Amino acid sequence: MDTIQLAAQTREKVSKKSNSLFKEGFIPGVLYGHKIKNQLLKVSNKDFEDVYKKAGESTLIDLDVDSQNKVKVLIHKVQTDMLTEKYLHIDFYQIKKGEKITVKAAIDFINEPPAVKNEGGVLIKNYDELEIKCLPEDLIHDIKVDLSKLENLEDSIRIADLDIPKEIEVLADSKNVVAAVAAPRTAEELEELEEKVEEKVEGVEVEKEKEKEEEKEDKEKEKGSKKERGK
Repeated sequence: MDTIQLAAQTREKVSKKSNSLFKEGFIPGVLYGHKIKNQLLKVSNKDFEDVYKKAGESTLIDLDVDSQNKVKVLIHKVQTDMLTEKYLHIDFYQIKKGEKITVKAAIDFINEPPAVKNEGGVLIKNYDELEIKCLPEDLIHDIKVDLSKLENLEDSIRIADLDIPKEIEVLADSKNVVAAVAAPRTAEELEELEEKVEEKVEGVEVEKEKEKEEEKEDKEKEKGSKKERGK
């Protein structure tokens, strides 16, 4: 993968200026790392969108600060508006050479499982990312999982089966299943499942009716008590 670059500019520590930054097309951010002084930054919203799509949070990028200082960083954390999904703030983590880093690498499922295509199996995916630890130079953007290995029903692919460089440590049990193909449900199983759902619905309805009756009885008792006190 070619080196991904992103230009950044230093900014003053004035929180009230955040709105004006957004209007000007910038996103506020901070650069920090091991034994370095935090530095307040701003980056172009458009440029960051393009970089974030390519790099995510598990690819090193060259952050060019004020066109004077290029540093290797990871996009460590991105805050977004829950309603508009607009970027609100970015944390850049500066990498130190020789120091291992921990990131989450995306799982990239490739090819079609024969057990699904030929035998009608159901594909089950247990992960969409894995946490990994390695030196910056050994970092990978994603982890490929070849689903064509799932040839028969009940076949599975475990973490130990993945083609991951030895320099990278996966921070999860190697016996954990990443993907598997389960046998399709039989007509009898589907019918039994529907019956259980119906029983559950009926049970809820009966419970609600019981609660209504009890509530009605309580109100009637309360009315009777008021009459008794009025005599």
